[in-house]
Amino acid sequence: MPTGSNTMHFLDHRDLSAGRTATYLRIVAAIKMHKVETHRIRFTVGGNRIDYKGKVSTPTADLETIKLLLNSTVSTPNAKMLTADIEDFYLGTPMDRYEYMRIPAKDIPANIMEQYNLAPLVRNGHVLTEIRKGMYGLPQAGILAYNRLVAHLALSSYTPVQHTPGLFRHATRPVTFSLVVNDFAIKYVDRANAVHLLATLRSLYNITTDWTASMYCGITLKWDYVARTVNLSMPGYIEKALDTYLAERPTRPQHARHAWTAPSYGSKVQLTPPADDSEPLDAGGLTRLQRIIGTLLFYGRAIDSTLLVALGTLSAAQSKGTAATAQAITQLLNYCATHPDATIRFIASEMHLHIHSDASYLSEIRARSRAGGCFFLSDKPKKLPPEPQDAPPPLNGAIHVHSSIMGSVLSSATEAETGALFLNAKDAAPFRITLLKLGHPQGPTPVQTDNACASGIINDTLKQRRSKAMDMRFYWIKDRVAQDQYVVHWRKGSDNLADYFTKQHSPSHHRLMRSRYLVDLHRPASLQGCVEPAA
Repeated sequence: MPTGSNTMHFLDHRDLSAGRTATYLRIVAAIKMHKVETHRIRFTVGGNRIDYKGKVSTPTADLETIKLLLNSTVSTPNAKMLTADIEDFYLGTPMDRYEYMRIPAKDIPANIMEQYNLAPLVRNGHVLTEIRKGMYGLPQAGILAYNRLVAHLALSSYTPVQHTPGLFRHATRPVTFSLVVNDFAIKYVDRANAVHLLATLRSLYNITTDWTASMYCGITLKWDYVARTVNLSMPGYIEKALDTYLAERPTRPQHARHAWTAPSYGSKVQLTPPADDSEPLDAGGLTRLQRIIGTLLFYGRAIDSTLLVALGTLSAAQSKGTAATAQAITQLLNYCATHPDATIRFIASEMHLHIHSDASYLSEIRARSRAGGCFFLSDKPKKLPPEPQDAPPPLNGAIHVHSSIMGSVLSSATEAETGALFLNAKDAAPFRITLLKLGHPQGPTPVQTDNACASGIINDTLKQRRSKAMDMRFYWIKDRVAQDQYVVHWRKGSDNLADYFTKQHSPSHHRLMRSRYLVDLHRPASLQGCVEPAA
């Protein structure tokens, strides 16, 4: 080993400063098939014993910011995207405050022990090291590397966008990029502008680039710059999950993501689901349940939003899972096995945000209601508020889907619908800011609901009486409507894309609706990932 990085320095155990403690070594083995170096063995720091008092959280772009940037790329004339990756981003960052770690002598190769004359430094089978630069496992490694990157980019006029973590842009050049740890998704107009950013990065880091931008954050991207579309998918992700968690594949197709009970039409009383009294799961069963939910949740948020209702219900029960919960997770896995590879498509638009909002009253256990919302980018509305008979805007792939169980017990369907409007408008607030920073100013955001009473309450066209007692938080949306940030309007329920994310549906309904949110390669290209206009 002719040269080193000066990251660690070996010390005598008596040189450890008073009041400081040394953490332990953690060896991590991983296989990264999409990296140049596929098989990796790394020395990392046991971070849970590091007593660091400073800030450790690192700003990073979320999925919605990434999807907004992808939409902006296909919607901006002549814009394209490339991806870049900084090698060993967390390594080598100078530290003002050193940390300490003990390494077992048996884990240090013999030639290193000899080269650095470490035998006299061994005590109780360990060698003490002083860490002077960033290493994997240090709680502060991420924020130190990020701050170093931000300072370096600022020298060339690249700065973070205020109020949108992980999004950067240049002061004058048409270059905008998102940052997730060390991965860049770079939107640019004219290759020379992209080269300027890459040159800035290469002056300090070793980077790899992909001018086709075929993958970002584990999501496969397929671009068509002529048609101005991009398809998002995660091939093989579900198959890998099924190999891990599903012992036997279903013999028959499973088109329902959860159990379904046929409605009793004509019933005067709507009852909440009965309590689950099946046998509780043991610790191993709970751990398996939590791992499956975690695995599928990322896929559901990134690509296949049809999973979110079932995942929300399972998440609410995961701490007290039962045999019924295990059966429900198996049905969801069977659904994934039937539909393993989902794709969503973003098409060029005028980049105006549209929201569909809906709620289901008393549809969850413990008398809870569910809120749903579907967010997509489309053309600017020709008039506000839209009339129910007006043609809807061209539909696009969803940038965000809201599907949550509301924490409060609500007193009416109107209160549930008003609560859903509040939650969806709250989700949209940062999206409106990000769109503005991307160069797409927003007028009032149309929010579609299928509840006339909720629309009347928000728009002050209905006189409230008993509904005055509803949760005061829900009136936030009423204030934002008065400020012309949102326009709440009514349209019939069959046109509401959020309905699918609020209720349990029959298998036939799932088969009908799936192609409304995801690309179906068996449909005409003009209708893939879109809803047909109402007849």
